[in-house]
Amino acid sequence: MANSTTDFYKNLVPPYIYSNLKERFAPRPYQQEAFGRFAYYWNEDRPINKPIQLLFQMATGSGKTLIMAGLIIYLYEQGYRNFLFFVNSNNIIDKTRDNFFNTQSSKYLFANSISIGDKQVKIKEVSNFQGANQNDINIVFSTIQGLHARLNTPKENSITYDDFEDRKIVLISDEAHHINAETKKVGVEEREEIKSWEGTVNQVFTANKHNILLEFTATADLSIANIADKYQDKLIFNYPLRQFRKDGYSKEVKVLQADLPPFDRALQGVLLSQYRRKLFEKHKKAIKPVILFKSKTIKESNLFFDVFTTGINSLNATDLQRIKDANTDNTIEKVFAYLEQNGISLDNLVAELKEDFSTDKLISVNSKDESEQKQLAVNSLEDDDNEYRAVFAVDKLNEGWDVLNLFDIVRLYDSRDASKGKVGKTTMAEAQLIGRGARYCPFRVTDEQPLFGRKYDDDLANELRICEELYYHSAYNPRYIQELNTALVATGIKAAANERTSGQRKALPIGNKNNPTQSIAAKFKLQQENTHKVALQTGYTQQTDVFDTPKINDTLITIEKQFKLIDFGETILRKALGRIAFYHFNNLKSLFPQLDSIIEFITSENYLGNVHLIIQGTVTQLETLSPQEKLTITVRVLEGILLAVK
Repeated sequence: MANSTTDFYKNLVPPYIYSNLKERFAPRPYQQEAFGRFAYYWNEDRPINKPIQLLFQMATGSGKTLIMAGLIIYLYEQGYRNFLFFVNSNNIIDKTRDNFFNTQSSKYLFANSISIGDKQVKIKEVSNFQGANQNDINIVFSTIQGLHARLNTPKENSITYDDFEDRKIVLISDEAHHINAETKKVGVEEREEIKSWEGTVNQVFTANKHNILLEFTATADLSIANIADKYQDKLIFNYPLRQFRKDGYSKEVKVLQADLPPFDRALQGVLLSQYRRKLFEKHKKAIKPVILFKSKTIKESNLFFDVFTTGINSLNATDLQRIKDANTDNTIEKVFAYLEQNGISLDNLVAELKEDFSTDKLISVNSKDESEQKQLAVNSLEDDDNEYRAVFAVDKLNEGWDVLNLFDIVRLYDSRDASKGKVGKTTMAEAQLIGRGARYCPFRVTDEQPLFGRKYDDDLANELRICEELYYHSAYNPRYIQELNTALVATGIKAAANERTSGQRKALPIGNKNNPTQSIAAKFKLQQENTHKVALQTGYTQQTDVFDTPKINDTLITIEKQFKLIDFGETILRKALGRIAFYHFNNLKSLFPQLDSIIEFITSENYLGNVHLIIQGTVTQLETLSPQEKLTITVRVLEGILLAVK
């Protein structure tokens, strides 16, 4: 949201920046502040250390590349003509090249005609700056590794150190945390002796006192002492992911865990994806939701690709009915309710899914070669002529993936890597991937609504809320989910327990507008009124020879039985509540000020006393539920409610 500081800097931005950027990318308040801070720095009447090095730390999805484009325009006006863009990955180069040069791309950033002063200006990609037209904007693209190799083993027509001797250059470093390898490891004296990526960049940067190094990253690692010291006078703008989400520019994140086999969990993702597509079509929005299926290894990803294609090809109404019957989540129930309300049979839906998720609409980006060849395809998933509905990957999309219509990520493995109470690297990387997937997909159904921000945070019943949410599907694993939530809070994409989402949206419904827990309490009320489903695991295994016909075990036939949570008794419920910090009385009291005691929370129909559940299991299981099984079921229901309301 704009404030007095933001307004001060916005007023410093010269209008020719905006007039030379594509109108579709009208700068948001924080982007205007970023431009204004740079203009203030440039024009401030004080000595400036030269060459100039500045850091923009901006959340994933906040538009760092747009800021780069605007600053290129600004610095051209200040007399700069030569720009060196470098990054750690070829994937990001391909994406940025498309943003800067492909006028047909939906993500092309500049105006159709660039005019600075009374001059028409062209943007050109060059291999070096020798002989480049100094009336143009000349850009060299390179990876950090490639720049290091080309400068230290020069070849004909390649960029060399000579390019930097008599020319002032603007160096633009994307994902700039990658050039701090030496800073992280060693002190200043030893670092200067090492010929490395960072050393190469520094040699280029210091070749001319008029050079400028603009660094962009979402994760500058400022918690590391050496890096914090390096940037203490260079950080010009800081817009973290936490603020980005609070301002309403990201999707909200939901974590959906299901005790289902991988294909059935994938099928849940497919159902939600198709549900969103129908909602968008209902409101006349040409938006195609996309799913990411994430595996742990390339081998596993390739195998699941085959499993998925086979499963979709052989899909039938019985498979969808199985998902419906096994589901314990209110969101999945909404999908089937929508189908019934609109007269869409399961057979008709099967036909749709076979068409929309056919093999030619699936893309795998696992190997290095695949990733390079297909990067433009996965970076244009929003385009009308791009028909891909699902992406299969391991980690090739961990950086530089710019996609807005990703709404579901399905985690196909079930492992944890926490150690000694700390979130593991894999889980943190998964949280960062979720952060990239949480980029908001712009749409509005009325002219009064913001295009690029969430609209339905406080309209709980609006069917379009799911179109502002990213679902992360995982196996049922409460300890992993707890670790993931910790990582999501740490990265800023998920609110802490005491933090309310706010931003440039309409006012809250009439009532106490200063109550930070109003939304959670309302969500809890909805969950309390739902019927929660729990399927018991049979634990049954069977060993047969290859040519034997498996025997059918009649005792495995399952039925459903209805319960109230209070049927399990006060002792069980107290134990279950004690295991989850959210349900400790001091927190419940802050959510429900009128609550007098934990026993009231357990027994009153205003709280848990009215929570119904359906348990699916064998007759024997349902007739002989042990205290431990009742406790496990209760914890699962309470965790399910918690995941839905947070």
